[in-house]
Formats: sequence, structure tokens, C-alpha cells
Amino acid sequence: MDLIVARDRSELLAARAGLGIGRAGRYGADGGALALVPTMGALHEGHRSLIRLAREHADHVAVSIFVNPLQFGPNEDFSRYPRTFDADLEVCEAEGVSMVFAPAAEVMYLPDRQVGVSSGQMGTVVEGAFRPGHFDGVLTVVLKLFNLVQPDAAVFGQKDAQQIALIRRMVADLNLPITIIGAPTIREPDGLALSSRNRYLSAADRVTALALSAALREGARQTRPKDILHAAHAVLDEAARADPPLVLDYLSLVHPATFTAVTEDHRGEAVLTIAAKVGATRLIDNVVLTLTP
Repeated sequence: MDLIVARDRSELLAARAGLGIGRAGRYGADGGALALVPTMGALHEGHRSLIRLAREHADHVAVSIFVNPLQFGPNEDFSRYPRTFDADLEVCEAEGVSMVFAPAAEVMYLPDRQVGVSSGQMGTVVEGAFRPGHFDGVLTVVLKLFNLVQPDAAVFGQKDAQQIALIRRMVADLNLPITIIGAPTIREPDGLALSSRNRYLSAADRVTALALSAALREGARQTRPKDILHAAHAVLDEAARADPPLVLDYLSLVHPATFTAVTEDHRGEAVLTIAAKVGATRLIDNVVLTLTP
């Protein structure tokens, strides 16, 4: 079946009908289950892995491509965020995607938009402390995509660990009938986490940027919170003296469900998460650890 590209709600409904899903198709419906992979385009191997995981959980896969203005701050890279729509469609076709939802901003947001989603206290810590309002914008667009596409499941990458934790919380708090599936972070051979923003990095920037994954690896070799952070900071401190230097926003060891800092006696899962700038490019990364006695 040819890839269907929908641009608005009516075309989405027609696409669902064409797939035999219908307006209210859920698991067990005649047309089968639908999984959504929300993206902002500039698809890379990490996105391909999300699509492949989605295919394991549903009969049909939808990919949304929308650079969401609500999640960008006034001094961030919305205007220069990479937009590679034709290449993205080729990726979707190659990966067996059933339909792509690629709305314009005016389809997603009324000009006098009043109502959105609040990410609460959890959206103001760690990444949210450095990007005020970011997670409100993320949750608002994700909820709108869920309402428009009506998937049974949605797949998100673990690289955006706080984002997926907040989406899980939104689904629970708002009783949404959607299964959230987390996908492992995909890395390049040198350890750098795949990101659409990696294309901004110069050769020298990239060498410095490798400190993010190196810091996570060093931290993961330790077992106590204080030692984990100390080992990771040692790598980052050295990178801060590189040319170009790494400029750290945060390094935090947090609970995976709340993103509050773990205590020294914490046992169980924790997320070691990091954000830093190299040149003009801001990168994030994380690793999930299990702390044992």
C-alpha cells in the first residue's frame, strides 16, 4: 500500500478509513491497531528504530512530522531547526509506515489559542528549569496529536527521558487510552546519541561533544550517588577546558518517574541526565542506572 500523507483532520479520518481502522478503532478492531511515532522531522536512524519498534506493537504505524513552535523558547533554534520533508517521506516509505501526518501550524493551533496542558511541578525541574514552558508545549502538542491521530500506542525515545516520563504522567492523569512505549537511545559508533541537532556540530565541536556520553559511562561505573556524580563531573570538567569548550547546563541523578534528585540512600532505578552546549549547539543525553546496596 502506498504511503498516505494527511495534512489535516479530514484527511486523517480518510486515511484511517483507508486503512480500515475507522474513527474509533482500538486494539481488536477489524482494521487492527495503530501506533504513532511523533517526530519533528529530520529523521535519522534513531527515528527508524522507533518506527521499527512501533511495527512490533501494531498493525499500522503513523508518523507525525511537525516542528512544534510551542516547545521552543524565544532564543532557541525554531527557525533553523532542520526541515527535510522529502527525505523524511523516503525514510517512512522504506520503513513500511502506513501514514504520515504533516500538519501546518494553523491546523494545530488556533490564532487565539487559549487552552494548553500544564506540565506541573515536574515540568519545571532539570530540563524544565533551563527551558521554561518547554514541557507545557511538548505535552500540549502530544495531546493534540493523540486526539487527532487516535492511536492505540505511541513510541518515544529514551534519550528524551524527562519528556517520556511527563507523557506517561499525562496519560495516567488524564486517563488516556493509549499505551506509551519507550525505545532505547540509539548511538553513533563514537558514542554520541543520535539527534537531529548533531548536524549543527563542526568536526571540533563533535570531539568535545563526546564528553557527554563519556561522562555517563564513567558515572555508570560507580554505585553510590555521590560517586556517580563525582566521576561524571570529572569528565565534564576536562571538556570545559577543551577548544571549543563544553558549557554545562546540568548534570543530575534523578528518580525516573518524578525527576527529583535521588538521595544518597536511594536504591533501584535512577536516571543520570545531562545537558550542555558545544559551540551554538545544545545537546542532551542520559543513562538509566540501577543502584544497589
